[in-house]
Amino acid sequence: MDLAKYGRKRRLSYLFNMLKRAEAYWPLILLLALLKFVLPIFLQDSLYELQRDEFLYYQQGQHLALGYLENPPLLSYLGMISSGFGGSEAWIKFWPCLFGAATVVLTCLITAELGGKIFAQFLSSLGIITGAYLRIHYLFQPNILDIFFWTLAVYFLIRYVNTKDQKFIYWLAISLALGWWGKYSVIFMAAAMLGGIILSPYRQMLTRKHSWLAAGIGLLIVIPNLWWQYGHNWPLVHHMKELQETQLRFMNPLDFIKDQFMLLLTVVFIWIGGLIWLFKHKECRFLFYTYILVILLLILGRGKSYYSLGIYPLLLAAGAVAWEQWTEKRRWTRYALSLLILVLGYLVQPMLLPIWKPGKLAAFYTKIGFDHVWEDQEKHPLPQDFADMLGWKELAEKTEHYFNSLPDTVKNKTIIYGRHYGHAGSLNYYGKDKNFKSRVITDNGSFLLWIPENLMMEHLIFIGRKMPGKDDEVFQHFEKVTVIDSVTNHFSRQYGDKIIFFENIDSSGLRLARVGLRELQKKFLR
Repeated sequence: MDLAKYGRKRRLSYLFNMLKRAEAYWPLILLLALLKFVLPIFLQDSLYELQRDEFLYYQQGQHLALGYLENPPLLSYLGMISSGFGGSEAWIKFWPCLFGAATVVLTCLITAELGGKIFAQFLSSLGIITGAYLRIHYLFQPNILDIFFWTLAVYFLIRYVNTKDQKFIYWLAISLALGWWGKYSVIFMAAAMLGGIILSPYRQMLTRKHSWLAAGIGLLIVIPNLWWQYGHNWPLVHHMKELQETQLRFMNPLDFIKDQFMLLLTVVFIWIGGLIWLFKHKECRFLFYTYILVILLLILGRGKSYYSLGIYPLLLAAGAVAWEQWTEKRRWTRYALSLLILVLGYLVQPMLLPIWKPGKLAAFYTKIGFDHVWEDQEKHPLPQDFADMLGWKELAEKTEHYFNSLPDTVKNKTIIYGRHYGHAGSLNYYGKDKNFKSRVITDNGSFLLWIPENLMMEHLIFIGRKMPGKDDEVFQHFEKVTVIDSVTNHFSRQYGDKIIFFENIDSSGLRLARVGLRELQKKFLR
């Protein structure tokens, strides 16, 4: 067909339509999605418990709101649904497994939209089944929503370019808006997409009324959360400032870029091939620009390296199409590529999921000379995420056992205070007695907003790494202090956390505690 007689716009439209002739192979896609769903369930050793952050997000679901101090509320609503089914670990893990499977489906659909046939769809799915996604999709954290909605937005953008059907602009806007309810970092994707479109011949779509109407619908969807943010003095800003002062201050651009290769090491040649393929095809180059802008914005915003994982399903899809085309005349190499990914995936499993008990894992890391540096910048025997899946049951059982040993007259005047949300969340989750769980508080994170205004106590069971210092003035107003027990699992990040009983607070100490808590809460209330 002679394209010279057509204008630039029609030539680009024709070329893109030529790319999208492949169909989705649904039997294969559904089989791969099922594999993605069940694989982490069978791989992770049953000794490990919920991870520290999972306790927070699950407990948020027991206090429904339009927002929380750390994150938007969509994940917490899913936690509320899990609690309705009994709140078991299996029901909590259901969501990351489900969204992982859904991401496989979307990645295969994007592959088909870019022209990928059955091998390309299979190859792109391997990138989601292995690598960093193997760990991400077994943790009940906002990242699972972030990755899903970024991928969904990419899918609808490509669908619009392929079909020119205006409805996909609306679905794109809705995807990004729902992504806001999942994790605020979707703003990086939205800005990168906008930049990619502006740098492409498709920039004209931004001037059409449908684009503005879609943007308006997206804004309406996020307004309730923005209103909640306003009513609580923009905790997102407070949270980002806290992250910058603690975790993100250790980030640097070189480490960020290095991690982009390490996160998906098993399929690095696939996504790099996808980056090249997108750049070489002018009709797809706006997607190349989108990737580059995501990386630049995250570096400038000092984001964590895994914040970028939502953009890689696109590159895996494009890379799978590229490799399918490059191996058309040497089909035997397709088997070699698939086998290489599976072998590499098998070898790196101990880095991604705690597939063995802590002692065996630690010995394995020592044998291969692999060091684990945590947020404290110190070396430890296990990855921080794995160490954060240990010790919680021990802590809850010991604390509840001591609480139940107290006379009823003392129990009814005792509060259990954890230094951070991991302590409070695990006691609430693994605790058995309702009276015990109703007395657990912490002023860390969203738990701060759930503390009763008129706190009543005479005694306090304290959970923390060390004895409160003299600068913790409230603790100086108790008559007696007794160290009860501690976490003894030396592989746990909670190793050494103490259970301390403070008895008989005086009236000035109780007043200080109430005033101090009210002052903390006022920071987030207008």
